[in-house]
Amino acid sequence: MDHSSVEYTPIGTIHTDFETAEGMPIQPSVADNAPGAVEFDAVYEPALSDLDGFSHCILLYQFHDSDDDYSTTVKPFLDENERGLFATRAPKRPNNIGLSIVAIDSIDGTELTVSGIDVVDGTPLLDVKPFVPEFDVPDDTESGWIAKSEDGTGRTRADSRFR
Repeated sequence: MDHSSVEYTPIGTIHTDFETAEGMPIQPSVADNAPGAVEFDAVYEPALSDLDGFSHCILLYQFHDSDDDYSTTVKPFLDENERGLFATRAPKRPNNIGLSIVAIDSIDGTELTVSGIDVVDGTPLLDVKPFVPEFDVPDDTESGWIAKSEDGTGRTRADSRFR
């Protein structure tokens, strides 16, 4: 298989109260309105125009706090069984790219203030897209093994597994 080299240049930095992944919410839906801010490079200020009309946005970022030592199977937070990496949201990945859907609180110049964030402080931002329910929420969905998970622990915070 022939792969081309791909490089990304961060467009900004995500700031949160989470200094490390341990203890951080495992998904935005359990982040309890955790506050955060995205500071964009000045050149991208015009790109933020009209984003304030959306209630939520999708942040694409690099898991900068995860090492490159990934496994093709992992034991996810919500299950006690090994699962295929691509059937999980584990941050240790071949390209360490993450995404979070967060609420937009305000935009002031180059700062986007958000809530419901599950990202480590200092995370490099790669892109932002508006969340559009009509495009982003399919009518018929299934949640695979997560729907059948017997974990029962109610885990909502990360531990040291994926660092």
